[in-house]
Amino acid sequence: MSNLMLMPPSNQTFAELFSNGTKYKVPRFQRDYAWDQEQWEDLWLDIQALDKEGSHYMGYIVLLKTGEHEFEIIDGQQRLITLSLIVIAVMRIIQDFINDGIDEEQNKQRLAVLSDRFLGTKSAITLIVESKLSLNRNNHRHFSKIASNLETLKEIGLSKTNVLLNTAFDFFVSKFTTKEAKQLAIFIEKLADKIFFTKIIIQDSINAYKIFETLNARGIQLSTPDLLKNHIFSTLTENDDVTDSHLNKLDEDWSVIISQLGENNFTDFINYHHNIQKPLVSKRGLFKSIQQIVTKPIDAGNYLKSLGYYAPVYAALLKPHDEWWNTYEKQKIRHYLEGFKLFKIKQPFSVLMAAIGCKFADKELLQVLKYLYILSIRYNVVCRFSPTRQDNAYNKIAMKVFDRSYTRASHIKNCDEFKSLYPDDNTFKSAFEYFKLPSRQSSKKLRFLLVEIENQFGKSLNYLDVTLEHICPYNPEQEWHKHFGEGIFDISDRLGNMVLLEKDQLKRADFATKKSAYLETDFHLAKKVAEYDNWDLSSLNHYQTWLAKQAVKTWRVD
Repeated sequence: MSNLMLMPPSNQTFAELFSNGTKYKVPRFQRDYAWDQEQWEDLWLDIQALDKEGSHYMGYIVLLKTGEHEFEIIDGQQRLITLSLIVIAVMRIIQDFINDGIDEEQNKQRLAVLSDRFLGTKSAITLIVESKLSLNRNNHRHFSKIASNLETLKEIGLSKTNVLLNTAFDFFVSKFTTKEAKQLAIFIEKLADKIFFTKIIIQDSINAYKIFETLNARGIQLSTPDLLKNHIFSTLTENDDVTDSHLNKLDEDWSVIISQLGENNFTDFINYHHNIQKPLVSKRGLFKSIQQIVTKPIDAGNYLKSLGYYAPVYAALLKPHDEWWNTYEKQKIRHYLEGFKLFKIKQPFSVLMAAIGCKFADKELLQVLKYLYILSIRYNVVCRFSPTRQDNAYNKIAMKVFDRSYTRASHIKNCDEFKSLYPDDNTFKSAFEYFKLPSRQSSKKLRFLLVEIENQFGKSLNYLDVTLEHICPYNPEQEWHKHFGEGIFDISDRLGNMVLLEKDQLKRADFATKKSAYLETDFHLAKKVAEYDNWDLSSLNHYQTWLAKQAVKTWRVD
């Protein structure tokens, strides 16, 4: 990761970050201030614990160097703004002391020192603080007024984000009850010297995206949507011909996209959206490819419009019971999507998004979904083949759907890319004969698969309404060991050792008892198992071979 940066990461205190005349700017289109009471209270508790803990780590701050001592904040603005508001709150208390005639000269000096160190200096002409920290287009004026006047800005019709700035300032003002300015100065010194960050300085926004992806993969959540938004909106407004009202509308559209997807799904969505229409790129190459697509204002406008169109589609693919599917043959569609969700399969989404975007007829879309679902069961779930080869094939299919070379489900089913992925019957049957899943962690998945096979025999079961029954119990009594010997613990998770029942009341019963119960049930698979005289490894293998033949019929594209 270090080759993406101007210099290696370094730990710096809040005081060190704001030393040497350093200035920070939140990019114009970066997200608004959004922290609320929960985050303020958490931070305040961390600050209160500084004496006991000795220090507090605030995480990564990612900066883009734009001048000798000037940086854009790629990630970290919420924390820096909030810490600055705490400093301003302390300054407000000190100003109150001055107004009350308490140690006026000394407190004026304290105020000047704090302002110079953390906020900036007042312009002699405008008397407005030229901030060390400049915020985005929606927050900058409001924050500057609070910093200059040391009080909240009361205006009619304040935006939600600026109300949060006001409320945060009032929240921290209320936390200080001391009557001594010296104690406040000691508090700020402690805050400045004992709170620290890991500072990362990057060369350009492409490197920022790669760093975000690397850190996000490690569980350190940085805001990828902000990075993309900055590029799109900066390109959109590069000719300075977009009115504020139109910009606000576009900003609202962006917020809708984020709310539909949630930040955790955003990067995957952008990836699938890209792979509908462009050759496959890795996640680390994604941002560079988007920059090459979005080079002019018209490109940015079209790209934003396309994101807005496809975001609810992607969100609905993730949610089988989304209202989006109400206009379709929803029961079947929801069943296939439930399968994707259960087995965490997203690879087909690029093809499905392209088909929906190109307005495939309902019947055709259902067939596409069915084909991709069956392929996924064969390829991903049972055979467990390479997802990389699958990604490449789906990318080619999606692009041909997007450019309308493929306009029907049969075009997809019969194309070379689909055929190259589809495991033939013998391959699938061989993999299924010894298929297993950890049954205690995968009960829903196993029930889902067995219900599909069961329904081939004229049933209409829901996997949520049945119980998974281990024929040889998961924790078998000694009686069972004579049938399987040392291999008894190797067969507990095999699909051939499981059937479905309405209720599992058999527990660790012997096979003769279970066989009698299986004969009384309406479940076809249980009755099939009841045909065996004994349940041993030979019986299990024979039954699972039969089960594999049923699986070939259940999940088959003719």
